[in-house]
Amino acid sequence: MLYHLFDYLHRAFNIPGTGMFHYLTFRSALAAITALLISLYFGPKFIKKLQIMQIGEAKKADGPKSHWSKAGTPTMGGIIVLVSIFVPVLFWAEMKSTYILLITVGTLLLGAVGFLDDYLKVVRKFPNGLIARYKLLGQFIVGLLIGCVIYFSHDFNNANTLTTIPFLKSMNLDFGIFYIPAVIFIVTATSNAVNLTDGLDGLAIGLMTITMLAMAVICYVTGNAIYSKYLNLIFLPGSGELVVVIAAMVGAGLGFLWFNSYPAQVFMGDTGSLALGGAFGILAILVKKELMIPILGGVFFMETLSSIIQRMYFKYTKKRYGEGKRVFKMAPIHHHFELLGWPEPKIVVRFYIIGIILAIISLASLKIR
Repeated sequence: MLYHLFDYLHRAFNIPGTGMFHYLTFRSALAAITALLISLYFGPKFIKKLQIMQIGEAKKADGPKSHWSKAGTPTMGGIIVLVSIFVPVLFWAEMKSTYILLITVGTLLLGAVGFLDDYLKVVRKFPNGLIARYKLLGQFIVGLLIGCVIYFSHDFNNANTLTTIPFLKSMNLDFGIFYIPAVIFIVTATSNAVNLTDGLDGLAIGLMTITMLAMAVICYVTGNAIYSKYLNLIFLPGSGELVVVIAAMVGAGLGFLWFNSYPAQVFMGDTGSLALGGAFGILAILVKKELMIPILGGVFFMETLSSIIQRMYFKYTKKRYGEGKRVFKMAPIHHHFELLGWPEPKIVVRFYIIGIILAIISLASLKIR
């Protein structure tokens, strides 16, 4: 909105200073600052409103006993994150861009699915919230929408179904007719992965902020003709505009972490975790880095894998021996470390360190190619 206004003023009247808004780095910085300020300003007001409305986290009988004291902590704070992201995007991004429209619509739709789940759990008091198959249906629809638009679009430089293979030079994988199913799987998997990770104060939002910093670099070089040629990446004109959205996500993430760090004043709930997880997957899809997701999002991948292993092994041993056994003390794996006696803040910081290492490896893989 403001970007288009300043663009018009620059072209029509050549007003000094308005040309700066053509620079992606300048608008990205504005987006990050705007998102951070919105989050820090409206966060306390929204948290107070949640407290007045008694919209708090329910006691989880299947979680660690140490978490029972967190019951009643305001939740649905993902609304703070989403508002803090999309107001700056409306201000500073090129809203006519296919890339911006896809990441915006996809993230908002997944946020709506998460909001419905939170609403049913904490307001309507449905124990399980949104029925799992309906949640999966929502994720399926978003993945189908994103996949179909990319598959049939002319905006992806004839690389619609291609993806970069990490660490391998001059080699890309073509999903072909399996592209749309692959997109559906990725969107569903990443949104659920971040949702599973959101179990400790500050864990999911901090890791997502680290991941998004790396994604900003990846999107910038992918949309730059010189850097993409130098790094032998698929060049996607216009994809650099995604950096504005990512910068807003980083600013919003830091602002929310101010309130979500231990001991948390608010949880983001499924509203935030499904939206941000899906956004990560959609960003990787848009810049053809789908195969980098298990590396860059390695902690999210680890959390998901631990839950799958725990469930499958329990079912297998129960069927074979009549009594279910567990690999971990509790899944996802961050709860395993809690039950080993690790303090919650220590787990979070150590997972941050792993996330930073994986982000560095992901960026290094671009040069290794």
